[in-house]
Amino acid sequence: MAFKFTVDNFDKEVLNSDIPVLVDFYADWCGPCKIVGPIIDELAVEYEGKAKIGKVNTDENRELAIKYQVMHIPTMVLIKNGEVVERLEGVKPKVVLAQKIDTMI
Repeated sequence: MAFKFTVDNFDKEVLNSDIPVLVDFYADWCGPCKIVGPIIDELAVEYEGKAKIGKVNTDENRELAIKYQVMHIPTMVLIKNGEVVERLEGVKPKVVLAQKIDTMI
């Protein structure tokens, strides 16, 4: 299961993570986010221990959405060593997300 990142745990779980992180910025009401959600959950299982995969609900964590300049959802942000490596907007196939994660681990 994917991590649930929030304002309260983001620094510890994402920025200070010793493994790469993929953060999915989403909202419950977003149709395309509902397509990406199960993909994120699958990747979280497949990359457990190698990369941290999780989600940020933009409605509940506006500060993070603003900080990471999320203008469209879903937006996936790849972070390594506390720094943004890449951003992807919109629905992306699982294979594309997996390739991006593979380049970070």
